[in-house]
Amino acid sequence: MNKSKVSVVTTSPETVMDDIAKGMHLANYEDSLDKSIDTLLKINISWQYYYPACSTTPWQLEGVIKTLQNDGYGNIIAAHNGTVVVDSFEGEIRNKQKPVQDKYKLENIHLDVPPNKWIPYKPKAEMIALNEIFPDGLEIPEILPGKNIIHLPTMKTHVFTTITGAMKNAFGGLLNRNRHWTHSMIHETLVDLLAIQKEIHPGIFAVTDGTFAGDGPGPRAMRWHQKNVFLASSDQVAIDAVAAKMMGFDPMSIKFIRIAHERKLGCGNPADIEVVGEDISNVNWGFKGTENTFASMGQKLIYWGPLKPLERILLRSPIAPWAFFASNIYHNSYWLRFIGNRRVQAAMQTDWGKLFQQY
Repeated sequence: MNKSKVSVVTTSPETVMDDIAKGMHLANYEDSLDKSIDTLLKINISWQYYYPACSTTPWQLEGVIKTLQNDGYGNIIAAHNGTVVVDSFEGEIRNKQKPVQDKYKLENIHLDVPPNKWIPYKPKAEMIALNEIFPDGLEIPEILPGKNIIHLPTMKTHVFTTITGAMKNAFGGLLNRNRHWTHSMIHETLVDLLAIQKEIHPGIFAVTDGTFAGDGPGPRAMRWHQKNVFLASSDQVAIDAVAAKMMGFDPMSIKFIRIAHERKLGCGNPADIEVVGEDISNVNWGFKGTENTFASMGQKLIYWGPLKPLERILLRSPIAPWAFFASNIYHNSYWLRFIGNRRVQAAMQTDWGKLFQQY
């Protein structure tokens, strides 16, 4: 049996387009994606404001588009999703994704707003969490089934899942605005979503950006580190496992990776993954996955702490917007203003920051 393959390539602003193509080809992406059907690019917007390592970078998006077009792929569609705390229309502009989409004349959709429709979907695979969380049934975007999908995450830590990457990138695309209901069972939810993806997409691939990587209470309040790497794979579990290992974590200790591995949705054990390109055997960035913000500490009290009995009232009733308001006040008004902006300004002095400003 062939091992799952993950490519890791080092890169620079001067060579990034060629390096992304190299990484995709090392991971044999054309074997996974049928050229005769449409290909969706699932863009990540974890914050509508630009912050290093937080959201899909413009060079990541452009490199994947150029590679696909050069290799003869036809209709390529940019796919975004908003959340109760993130405006995807503002985000694609501030993160400089829209200029890239416009340059290459991509169809551009925001999955959670009209005219895009959501349709009922009954998974064939056994669900661990989603049937319990949504007893009235699931809905998915009508546009997704039958199309290839390429996920475009970044390498970063996360307050709920330790790391976030290719598997979590499906979270926004497959679940609508009530996706926050799943946070108390987030690991199981990510595994369910991967099972659904395997049912609806003929081909799945991921290209993970580690030019800037984020450590700390992600996905927003992080410390950025310039790491100059890209990862690529058709195995969503394996690419997240390799990213986790590089960041300094034991992949099989991360619940969503371990469960997905056990359910044979991909390979989470680094010993059974073929890494091509760079030698990462001694890479350990020493990232921390246990840090919290004031906002995430409050959320954890609701999801897993003494406020758990009040979860339905606090987050699924008409008073739920209090939580979204509190998150926005903390991140957008306090953290970004007094902490984040200084870090963004420092990032702009790097070569990657200068490239970002050129888009």
